[in-house]
Amino acid sequence: MELLIIVLVIGLTAGALLLMPKKASAHCDTMDGPTAVDGIKALETGNINYALKWIQPKAEDEAELQECFDLAYKVYQLDGDAKEVAKRYFVDALVRIHRAGEGAPHVGVKPHGIPIDEKVVAADKCIEVGDITPLKGLVPDELLPELEKRLEKTLALKHYDVDDVTAGRAYVEAYVNFFHLAENSGHSEHEHDKHGHGQHEHSHDNHKHGHHHEH
Repeated sequence: MELLIIVLVIGLTAGALLLMPKKASAHCDTMDGPTAVDGIKALETGNINYALKWIQPKAEDEAELQECFDLAYKVYQLDGDAKEVAKRYFVDALVRIHRAGEGAPHVGVKPHGIPIDEKVVAADKCIEVGDITPLKGLVPDELLPELEKRLEKTLALKHYDVDDVTAGRAYVEAYVNFFHLAENSGHSEHEHDKHGHGQHEHSHDNHKHGHHHEH
């Protein structure tokens, strides 16, 4: 009965989300984006730390995400539509909390396969190949030195223990700063460098998190 209630609650919530206007305002607003990918991985593994690194180190945000995860994880063990509903529910919650931490609005998560800005695709390729070449010709030349500096920092932090949330947040902060500059290279950065992963004091941020579900 408890599981049935959880399914109904998540189903109603996810259904409401599907009716919301959809307009991807950033890479992380899509089901193919890194935030969603890590959210799904958290459900697949039962380890919330894959997702936790994408939110600010604030007790209230962590508590909210943990609650959403616990509900979604139970339903994710089911088959068919219930599993899909649980995935959408948790990913939307994760992206919403992540966007709020950036001071950015959230109007829902775009589905798989939605077109992505060519600069974002190129920035992803930069991380894959390890140099700034894919962005050349897509961004102003005067930004390339700063982009290269940010890319180098991102690459240096890329390999970390998933259960070391502090290290994960350091990587996300570098990753987001790199992508924001690339994606918004034709605009003012005033509103795009406010992401604060790792910059807020938090009693839980000095050690490794261990929020796992046993399979």
